[in-house]
Amino acid sequence: QVQLVESGGGSVQAGGSLRLSCAASGHTGSSSDCMAWFRQAPGREREGVASSGRSSDTFYADSVKGRFTISRDSTRNTLYLQMNSLKPEDTGMYYCAAATCTARWYISSLSPSASSTWGQGTQVTVSA
Repeated sequence: QVQLVESGGGSVQAGGSLRLSCAASGHTGSSSDCMAWFRQAPGREREGVASSGRSSDTFYADSVKGRFTISRDSTRNTLYLQMNSLKPEDTGMYYCAAATCTARWYISSLSPSASSTWGQGTQVTVSA
């Protein structure tokens, strides 16, 4: 069983930056080869933000392209999300998720249904 713990959230003004981290522990391996970041604002559905495949191929939601960068440090079993030029609409709880890399995951990596293991989340608040 893989455990995921997010950190790095906080409150920033619009235009600012934050770097989120997700530390994976436990039985890491094929069940966490593919990872992603999601977010959920109050009253809204959880949405995919960015994902990273087995070969560190990356995918981004249109709303964050050019502003967010997903990366991973395999030696530390850690996933990152660098968020620049933050906007108030980026506010929400950010979750890290992991999954076994399958063809289905690559087709829908930004869909919550593609991930099987979730962290508890870290809050990001962006003020105007």
